Amino acid sequence: MTDARRIQACLNGARPQGFHPRLPLTPAALAADAAACADAGAVALHLHPRDASGAETLDPADIGAAVAAVRNAAPALHISVSTGAWITGDDARRRACIRGWAALPDAARPDEASVNLSEADAPAVIAALHAAGIGVEAGLATLADAERLLALGLLPSCRRVLVEIDDMPPDAALGLAEAILARLGTAGPEQQLHGSGRSAWPLARRGAALGLMLRIGLEDVAELPDGSTAPDNAALVAAALSP
Repeated sequence: MTDARRIQACLNGARPQGFHPRLPLTPAALAADAAACADAGAVALHLHPRDASGAETLDPADIGAAVAAVRNAAPALHISVSTGAWITGDDARRRACIRGWAALPDAARPDEASVNLSEADAPAVIAALHAAGIGVEAGLATLADAERLLALGLLPSCRRVLVEIDDMPPDAALGLAEAILARLGTAGPEQQLHGSGRSAWPLARRGAALGLMLRIGLEDVAELPDGSTAPDNAALVAAALSP
């Protein structure tokens, strides 16, 4: 690939089984999708591993199985996972799971994990990730999230800052994204811009224009820019790299 844009493919998110025919949930499906996204031009991956029942999980065994399978299929790509509070529903359990990731073999340990600054326990989760040797992606969906990250003095310790805008009208999404980016400034770690639903493609175009890292995949949107249903995650990545 000669395109300068850097794209993280978000393979599944919290999407339920049946959301899309090619939504990858098992380690094998995630691995196949990861390889296809790498071939399409993705430089990083974000995934939400599942347990045997198909539910999202932070359990070290399930995280390790998914990450190891994906790393074997796409060894050049950094792998990020979620730490969303809803996954365990218990802050202490969430931190215990993250501590357990430290004992995973290198091939099975995530490179990075996203942390939503809107969640009360975010500072403790960030500390747990640092202790486990895992990079932090700080997720900012509002100006308040950005203010909190800056007030806590955590920005320099993050590997990446995710400006992630919910499904909303494009004009509102672009305005909010620009306000968050302005508050952050250009110093500090890598910045990624991405949206969800209606905001996904407008923010992908804006992020490309600003030279920021992009994110696209079935976690964020199931449609191509022309409104048609995307065949799979690799097609979304290819569309984001198209002129």
